[in-house]
Amino acid sequence: MNTRRELIRDSLLAAAALRQTASAQSRPGLGLPGPYPGRVVAVSHPASVVSGAYQAQNVAEMMRKGMIELTGAPGWADAWKVFFEPGDVVAIKVCPVGGRLICSDGSVLNRIVDGLKQAGVRPGDIIVYNRYRREMFSAGIPKWVPEGVRLAWASEVYDTIQHDIEGYDRDTFLELALALPGQDIREEQVRRSCVAKLLARQVNKVVNLPALKHHDASGVTIALKNLSHGFVNNVERSHATPTLNATGTFIPAVLDLPVFRQKVVLNIVDGVRASFEGGPGGRAQFIWEPKTMYFGTDPVALDKTGWKAIDQKRAEMGLAPVAESKANKFNRFSFPQVEHIELAGILGLGEFDDRKIGVKRFDLKA
Repeated sequence: MNTRRELIRDSLLAAAALRQTASAQSRPGLGLPGPYPGRVVAVSHPASVVSGAYQAQNVAEMMRKGMIELTGAPGWADAWKVFFEPGDVVAIKVCPVGGRLICSDGSVLNRIVDGLKQAGVRPGDIIVYNRYRREMFSAGIPKWVPEGVRLAWASEVYDTIQHDIEGYDRDTFLELALALPGQDIREEQVRRSCVAKLLARQVNKVVNLPALKHHDASGVTIALKNLSHGFVNNVERSHATPTLNATGTFIPAVLDLPVFRQKVVLNIVDGVRASFEGGPGGRAQFIWEPKTMYFGTDPVALDKTGWKAIDQKRAEMGLAPVAESKANKFNRFSFPQVEHIELAGILGLGEFDDRKIGVKRFDLKA
């Protein structure tokens, strides 16, 4: 149960978010697909990870290069000021599903926090968020968060029903005729996926920080799915059984909600470490080190680029492309629905057509 202090704090955050939403929308181009549709900046560093450990200085160089090249700004602080300003309340959506084996590192998270501060965002207005509290703590994320920056979650722990509502806004939801086997579609909680209160009421901008990963139902889980399945409840219905896979529709339908279109302003994909099979969890035998980070405002272009990187690695390992893969002892689904990326493009969430995607690659020196 919330304490009076927590209720007051949440009310103040909600008020700040409402004030700043108008400000965010008044700045031309912010939101999805953002001011740089089709633009992907890929920055590699051969020593970004050494013996399994991220190298903070090299990661900082990658982050600086990526943000400056994405925006064309003259410096690190200027690049962040393209998206953020004093008074913003910002969520950083992390992705700890893969646990300690594959989750963006504290050196990346702390550079994002620094960039936000450089743009004038107060530490108390920066919120590191994951849908499940226990998942976030298990990956060690709270140990990385600087003093003054808050942690937030919508649910305590993953479960297969996912109708808990306390952390979610009943008035902001996706309604879709899709249910788990045995459920009654006439019931409101069955046919709706409600958006986390954090996104609906408390923040006005989001930095999306996904990993570069394979997913057995959706083919890949990168920028789009980190948002769709990270900010709403009742997601198990999108991929409930080996013969019930609706991720191709569910993911873009969630992101078509105005709250996502308006508030997600920046995506930074951590591909320093990645997975090419057996996802979304972390399996050591399927993890490799591309040592690359991707920057963009367009999550569709980023996912198309990441999908190609994963397929290239799968080809090197003698595996079929993700769209043609079949169920095995590591994956429940045959022919994963990677088409969620194409449908997101059709909905105007970003560019899917390769002719409209420009990937600028930079290889930094060790």
